[in-house]
Amino acid sequence: MKTTITGKNIELTQGLKDAVEERFKKLDKYFNKDTEAIVTLDVEKGRQKIEVTIPMKGSYLRAEEVTSDMYASIEAVTNTLEAQLKKHRNKIIDRKQSDSRTIFAQDFIEEKDSDEETIQIIRKKTFDMKPMYAEDACLEMEMLGHDFFMFRNADTDEINVVYKRKNGAYGLIEPEF
Repeated sequence: MKTTITGKNIELTQGLKDAVEERFKKLDKYFNKDTEAIVTLDVEKGRQKIEVTIPMKGSYLRAEEVTSDMYASIEAVTNTLEAQLKKHRNKIIDRKQSDSRTIFAQDFIEEKDSDEETIQIIRKKTFDMKPMYAEDACLEMEMLGHDFFMFRNADTDEINVVYKRKNGAYGLIEPEF
């Protein structure tokens, strides 16, 4: 795996680069050699944050961790990525998507996991989708006490989702066809 390491508000020392490279060697067994990981290290008000994005066929594998120590953040993000990869492998196997164009190593796809999780949908909800504006959807979401809310956008007549971000602000997801 190739890693591209960048820094925001931090000087990228050789020690940090080596720590990232060393921890990401643990993930080499999951990917083909030409897979690229984009790693961003960031320091904000004493918070040591690492973001990792790995482009995959049709989507992205992404993880972010924040601690008070950058080395702890690096370790935590690799553990998070490893857990995500195991879940994603099960999805690939279940949907028989493991063709020759995958970014994953064949040994990883064929490996059996002893602690495999199955995804179960335990509740289904239907509701009337009246057109509303994004701001109204945010208010509705807050009244319901949810972290996200799906609605029909009155401006575009498309299905959108508003969500509450970690920093308390709101986000809007719009489909792109």
